[in-house]
Amino acid sequence: MADAILRPRRTVILGQGYVGLPLAIQAARVGHRVVGFDTDVRRVKRLQAAEPLSPDVPADQITAVLTSGRYTPTACPGDLAGFDVAVIAVPTPLRDGVPDLSAVEHAGQILAPHMRPGCIIVLESTTYPGTTEDVLKPLLEAASGLTAGTDFHLGYSPERIDPGNRTWTLQNTPKIVSGINTASLEAISAFYTSLVDTVVEVASIRDAELAKVLENTFRQVNIALVNEVATYARQLGTDIWAALDAAATKPFGFMRFTPGPGVGGHCLPIDPTYLSWKVRRQTGSALRLVEMADEINTSMPAHVVQRLTEALNRRGLPVKGSRILLLGLAYKANTGDTRHSPAFTIARLLIAQGAQIQVVDPHVEEPFDLDAHAHHAHLTAANLAASDAVVLLTDHDAFDLQLVERHAAHALDCRARLSGANIERL
Repeated sequence: MADAILRPRRTVILGQGYVGLPLAIQAARVGHRVVGFDTDVRRVKRLQAAEPLSPDVPADQITAVLTSGRYTPTACPGDLAGFDVAVIAVPTPLRDGVPDLSAVEHAGQILAPHMRPGCIIVLESTTYPGTTEDVLKPLLEAASGLTAGTDFHLGYSPERIDPGNRTWTLQNTPKIVSGINTASLEAISAFYTSLVDTVVEVASIRDAELAKVLENTFRQVNIALVNEVATYARQLGTDIWAALDAAATKPFGFMRFTPGPGVGGHCLPIDPTYLSWKVRRQTGSALRLVEMADEINTSMPAHVVQRLTEALNRRGLPVKGSRILLLGLAYKANTGDTRHSPAFTIARLLIAQGAQIQVVDPHVEEPFDLDAHAHHAHLTAANLAASDAVVLLTDHDAFDLQLVERHAAHALDCRARLSGANIERL
């Protein structure tokens, strides 16, 4: 069975977002016949027109696989018929602090009528341990009449996509794979071996699910540590950034994490909560460190606004009526990814206090979903000089930071990229 999987297969990727699209294009590039399914009809039409929707998939790559006939974007469930491999890469958001697996369940319901003996189904969506076996497996079995591990292969392979990362890509980032039994693990491992350089086999699906949320929880906790220290460093008469530079010279026992205006994307604001929710529900106990880390990182936008308010007050200016120029809406540099970006919270807090907000982000198109109270601006000497304060939230390479240093009356630098008498670092 595993040997057969190495040949080109009819592969369905459910979800054509930041995870599913790079996977679909890579599978098509290596020779699989790929159906990229998404319920967002507008997204599908844009993909059919070869419009780039991810920083990791340029238009020429989409055009190449469309022209080859090996990639078919669709919103029609009927196009999934006859699949050999199906990968579920759909969103798993939180709803009022509770994991929402409705997209995973919907994907399973769409796949089930097209399942046949020998097919492979892999979940890539980030979730809590037990989802594949306790949620997806019974749904697929009930709807298809087939048995996982006997009639079809089932497993979990956590996504490790880092949007915009040019060093670690889908292909060269080690890929964790797992299966419900040995046969499933072998089949799933063989499929991913055709896509990536390194496959890491994990015997237990639950261990693979835990590995994913553990990776992001590790980051969340360590970012929270430096964020909390940063909020008190000035009161101690210290410079957190200088201290981090010094500590980072230690060749062992220290890993550098840096403060910031908060955390964004799908991973850090969401994944650790999946883990803590599951622990509370199954054991009745709390992951205290994880929950505290989330509280600290969630509080950072308010801390940024407080620091900015103090800086304006020192110059005899109230927040109300002040013209504030925000540099960056995306949560991550050099991307247009605004998912859960703390910049939106900061903007809304300032708007609520009566500030006049302008936003500069060359990677993000309007509308900004800020109730028309924030407007797009360009990074010019005139706009900088006309602003009462500038806040660097996202350090895009496209920003002329020297221009900011020269013309901003005051800048709050949340990324430690600016210097000068008019610059204050977070």
